[in-house]
Amino acid sequence: MAWRVGRASSTFLLSKLVNGRISSQTTPRNFSSADANVHSFREKMMDQMFHLDVNSQIGSCMPLAAMRIGTMIHNIEVNPGQGGKLVRAAGTCAKILKEPTSRYVMVRLPSGTEKLIDTRCRATIGQVSNPSHGSRKLRKAGQSRWLGRRPVVRGVAMNPVDHPHGGGEGRSKSGGNYGRGSLTPWGKPCKSGYKTGPLKRRK
Repeated sequence: MAWRVGRASSTFLLSKLVNGRISSQTTPRNFSSADANVHSFREKMMDQMFHLDVNSQIGSCMPLAAMRIGTMIHNIEVNPGQGGKLVRAAGTCAKILKEPTSRYVMVRLPSGTEKLIDTRCRATIGQVSNPSHGSRKLRKAGQSRWLGRRPVVRGVAMNPVDHPHGGGEGRSKSGGNYGRGSLTPWGKPCKSGYKTGPLKRRK
């Protein structure tokens, strides 16, 4: 079992397999560490190829066209041959909603969004490991800094020179003018649907 820095789920290392390539793959849930043995992994891959029901094997990677409806998958490609892009966070999984008979298959993502994906795209069967990652409690503020997260300071706690909400007596975000609404640090309104991003090119 090899751990990669910067990933919430565990990974296992596959080396010197079919073409002698070294690769790292996200470990699915309920995947035993004994399956990561390099010597026996190639033999198990050959056994899975001759197995009738490959979909029951957790950790198998195959095109979406070869899967059945209701299969739980993760590490999904967006374009064929591009590599896994979707559903890679710890403890997440997607579900195939419709039988992949046409060119596209309907997949429900963890966010609840239903997305049409090319049936030639590959995915891994099962759920990503470490499902308790989201419920983990940080022991102290320094542990958040270890993860690269900097502190977030409220605008009302700043001075008027630093933020439009700063200054004033008591808890007021008016900044000296009574009745001013919420503003971004750069003075743009941030409520009532006001668009603060770059303007789209008009046709």
